[in-house]
Amino acid sequence: MKTASFSELEFFVLLIRHGSLSAAARALDISPPAATMRLAAMEKRLGVRLVNRSTRKISMTSEGETYLQHATRLVAELEALDEIVLGGGQAPRGLLRVNASLGFGRTVIAPLASTFTARHPEVEVQLEVTDRPIDLIDKGFDLAIRFGELPDNRINARRIMSNRRFMCASPAYLEKHGVPTTLNDLSSHRCIVHRQNDDAYGVWRFLIDGRTEIVKVHGAMSSNDGDIVLGWALDGQGIVIRSEWDLAKYLESGRLRRVLREFALPSADLYVYYPSKQNLAARSRAFINYLVKQLATD
Repeated sequence: MKTASFSELEFFVLLIRHGSLSAAARALDISPPAATMRLAAMEKRLGVRLVNRSTRKISMTSEGETYLQHATRLVAELEALDEIVLGGGQAPRGLLRVNASLGFGRTVIAPLASTFTARHPEVEVQLEVTDRPIDLIDKGFDLAIRFGELPDNRINARRIMSNRRFMCASPAYLEKHGVPTTLNDLSSHRCIVHRQNDDAYGVWRFLIDGRTEIVKVHGAMSSNDGDIVLGWALDGQGIVIRSEWDLAKYLESGRLRRVLREFALPSADLYVYYPSKQNLAARSRAFINYLVKQLATD
């Protein structure tokens, strides 16, 4: 059987990112029938259906989900290879404008930017930290570093590291209020809510057998700052959801304990976003590769 080409892998990743054949066709500057034919050719070669089609959108089959998982990884690895090869012929220099989330930008990205500029003294880094994602293109940024995928089809993304999310509480809280054993038990517990962007207030989502289950939680305390809600959990104020990156040292020390470990939460992997793969500046390419080298976990 003929093996997949890079353009085929890239096409499928783009198709799923845009959510419809017509949108993918516009992004590739081809006709919708041409996009439909490309997908049909892929499925014929593989002998399986990758997506279920409707008039407005597509959904992946289980075979499509497997194909996407590997295609995304292979495309990223091939792009990284190009970046390494192309980056060798041009020294990084000039202004690099970077956006990052508040807490992670301050504690992790800022020190990395410092060591990066020490290695590349001809690069000037402007780091801006914000609580909400910004529009890279409209604001004129070269890169954005964020947890979770951004719903902007005009930009490209490269995953830097995996980052699971856990439910946790302090031993003192669990001793006083008991340990929840089912998702329904959360309704009788004090849950600390992290208000993010435009997410529905007090709604926690869990992944169970390939579907999403929504649980409405309540509590006396909430904040839009992740460090604040984490501090409240350490104080014994309730159950909180935070990322593995934030929790690692507290779980290791025993100051926090995971609860309902059998119920998975959507991950919050760390991504670097950039407006265009074409003509990516050497300074952007070098900084992305530096982040991956310093932070990549898999």
